Amino acid sequence: MSGDWAVELHGIRKRYGRGRTAVHALRGVDLTLRPGSYTAVMGPSGSGKSTFLQCAAGLDRPTAGTVRLGGTEITGMKENKLTALRRTRIGFVFQAFNLLPSLTVEQNVVLPMRLAGHRPDRRRAAEVLHQVGLADKARRRPGQLSGGQQQRVAIARALVTRPDVVFADEPTGALDTTTATEILTLLRGAVDTHGATVVMVTHDPAAAAWADRVLFLSDGEIVDHLDREGPAGPGPDRGGLRDPGRAHADRIAARMTALAAPRTHSKAAA
Repeated sequence: MSGDWAVELHGIRKRYGRGRTAVHALRGVDLTLRPGSYTAVMGPSGSGKSTFLQCAAGLDRPTAGTVRLGGTEITGMKENKLTALRRTRIGFVFQAFNLLPSLTVEQNVVLPMRLAGHRPDRRRAAEVLHQVGLADKARRRPGQLSGGQQQRVAIARALVTRPDVVFADEPTGALDTTTATEILTLLRGAVDTHGATVVMVTHDPAAAAWADRVLFLSDGEIVDHLDREGPAGPGPDRGGLRDPGRAHADRIAARMTALAAPRTHSKAAA
């Protein structure tokens, strides 16, 4: 990956509509994220979380500002080139899994390669399926898997092209607590063991606690952040990775409660 940053956002603004009815979803977001980092993005409803993710991932174009992924500016990129970049250098994990039911697990995993016009690498597919604990499910179809297993397939699909960054949008929102922990452990492991860069939008403080840094959005601005205390790398818990602990999740929840209170926020450096 070229460049010193996995993700760079400079002066990102997003406006919907014009005049008095205009909605300012993002109001000048500046952010740089290093390769191999795990960042969670939180905020009240309407704070701009979804718009932030869409602009950062090249799914929507900002009204102003620049976005760079792995050193490549994508802001003014033509749609066909942007589509090709998303298929090879960006991974996506969504709450709804977005697997094709008629394809096998392996075929779903290599789909980004096929869409990019590349020959599917079955060896690489087997590698990432092994990473997510589904090496024996390659021939199954999504309908034969549990929700947690389907999300594991989605993570394998996101990692198969070794992307510059993986964007996860509420990846545990449709899962029970135990299964959600398994998915968060996989994302944490993708960062710590395989050097992936993960940006996750979530409403859940317990999920955000797995990240290295939590960014708090309000009214389209990054107004606060909270860094994880202590090491986040390999440890004795949760299958070899450290559980972030209840205390950190409580700190995140407290920040969210303060953010929701009716007061004026000053923009904090992220």
